Amino acid sequence: MTWRLLRGGGRHGLLTAGLSVAASAVCTTLLLLCVGGNLGFESRATHADWRTPAKVAESRAVAVQATGTTFRDGEPVTVIDVAELPGERGEAPAPPGMPRFPAPGEVWTSPALGELPGEETTGTLGSDALTRPGERVAVVGHHADDPEMTTPRGTDPRRAGDIVTPTPIADFTGERDPGGPHAPYQDLMTIITVLVVIPLLVLGASSARLSVSRRDVRLATLRLLGAAPGRIAGITAAESAVTGAAGAVAGALGYAALLPLASQLPVAGGSWFVRDLWVGTPVLLGVLVGVVLMVVGSALAGLRQVVVGPLGVVRRSRAPRMSIVRAVLFVVVLLVYWQLSDRRELSVDAMTYFFAVIFAALSVVGPWAVGQLGTLVARMARRPATLLAGRRLLDDPKSAWRAISGLALASFVAGFFALFSLGGAPPWGSPDQLALAVPEERITQVRQEAGERLARADIEATVGTNDDWVATGTGEDTERQVTATVADPNQLDAAREVLTGLLPGQYPVTGNDVDWQSQQFSGDYQHATFAVLGASFAIAITSTGISAAGTVLDRRRTYGLLHLAGTPLRTLDAARRTESVLPAVVLTGGSLLTGIFCAAPLTLAGGKPELDAGSTALLAGCLALGFVGLAGASAASRPLLRTVAQEAGPRPE
Repeated sequence: MTWRLLRGGGRHGLLTAGLSVAASAVCTTLLLLCVGGNLGFESRATHADWRTPAKVAESRAVAVQATGTTFRDGEPVTVIDVAELPGERGEAPAPPGMPRFPAPGEVWTSPALGELPGEETTGTLGSDALTRPGERVAVVGHHADDPEMTTPRGTDPRRAGDIVTPTPIADFTGERDPGGPHAPYQDLMTIITVLVVIPLLVLGASSARLSVSRRDVRLATLRLLGAAPGRIAGITAAESAVTGAAGAVAGALGYAALLPLASQLPVAGGSWFVRDLWVGTPVLLGVLVGVVLMVVGSALAGLRQVVVGPLGVVRRSRAPRMSIVRAVLFVVVLLVYWQLSDRRELSVDAMTYFFAVIFAALSVVGPWAVGQLGTLVARMARRPATLLAGRRLLDDPKSAWRAISGLALASFVAGFFALFSLGGAPPWGSPDQLALAVPEERITQVRQEAGERLARADIEATVGTNDDWVATGTGEDTERQVTATVADPNQLDAAREVLTGLLPGQYPVTGNDVDWQSQQFSGDYQHATFAVLGASFAIAITSTGISAAGTVLDRRRTYGLLHLAGTPLRTLDAARRTESVLPAVVLTGGSLLTGIFCAAPLTLAGGKPELDAGSTALLAGCLALGFVGLAGASAASRPLLRTVAQEAGPRPE
């Protein structure tokens, strides 16, 4: 029966099914990419855990491990110093990516670091030692009594994970630093996932409601002919499952095809290993099943009127008005959100839940707002096209909301991100001034030796001292900075190499070096903002285009009858355009203000609420993109309107 109904829809019915498949495919592909991004950041953090040693008792320790960070060409180089402890302690295990424990004096480097000139390496680290391709990592073997393995190293909160003091270890399992460099990326990816996935779910659910009125009429007719409610539900579920499954499989294939391209996106310093973005077979199957269930559930959710009141569906009786309770619920959600978040630092989990609730509230109030707008437009109409648009908005506000819901939710995202800004110049030191943290009693000696080393290397630099906080030594309060201001910036790395080793376990750094994590995250945050907005508006435009075409196909009998009655095509097209543009303008504006409203307490908590020229330009660009997409979707479905209006007539469906 389901297959006959699908085939019986003719060319237009198959086109509607194709649009549903396309929507499900887009939904599946982006869902898998979002899941892959979360798993990718988790994998990166896991591959970095071994660099933060897990301290054990001296009696259990077989080795000592310390971590430091130097810089080459402005890029961080992670240096892992290890030494096997003497005595009957057992053999020290091999670090990740290495076949054995390094002997004293050996240097193992990652492929990217090994390609640098002047680096003599014993071997090359495997990918298990790295968080991403192109990462610069070195593992250096020492004797247990070397100064590098006995001198304490102070931590620097500005550079999480960059410096770890010598620590006795039993293995290289390591431990997760909750404030490590990967934590903010994982939090950001969680928020991004919510902001992208919820509009995706709306798109997927909307795909099941394409051609809803035509399908409801067919099913209501079957119900009047004696079909049991269970049979009606079974037909609907089977029809939706076929299109949902086809779209989910196509989306999975699209995800697999996009993986190599997605792995080249530079995030957190570089590209990805493809293995990190692969979700795995169980998760893949789970997403596919979830998409199909979502499509089926959305289709079944609209069957109540068909089963309970099939005669009203066939006669196209007027749908009940939306209750004002929807608007009251929306206001209550916003007030509760403001009360709980006002000038407070919210956890990522709390923000995730809030976003989900606010998106749900927008979806609840949206149809009510469309219905109110339809009433207003119908009362104030002075032209036939405006009257038709107002009546359509009033008669079927849910359908009109589905057509522009993606754009409204994308506008919320744009408004939310508009108030956030990161970045700024590093407040520590100078970019051409190297610094070392030196105990006060050794200031004169280190300063003199630094000058001699630079002179022997023929590097022009001014050596001095100051009390700024750039370098981090042993963490003692009595330390001061010995600085070397290099005259030629091109010799900065050469000067860094010359000064390395002056103090055990410490590498000379500049103000830019100290702030590298913050600057990198700020840049990635800006890129993520544009990526989220781009994805949100791409989803919105896709949803709008599919809904526009689906609406034309769904109403083809109505359009045909109006056309036969003498209504010009330009009037039908103007009514259709007004029906989409008016709610889009009103609801995207409201969603935009809602996003700004929700971001305000969070930026107030950080002390940086601002809507500057850049944010204004971002909002204007996003809105322009959205309305260009809306206009494009309307224009693309105009030929379809002409076709169905000319082909359809007063014949039964």
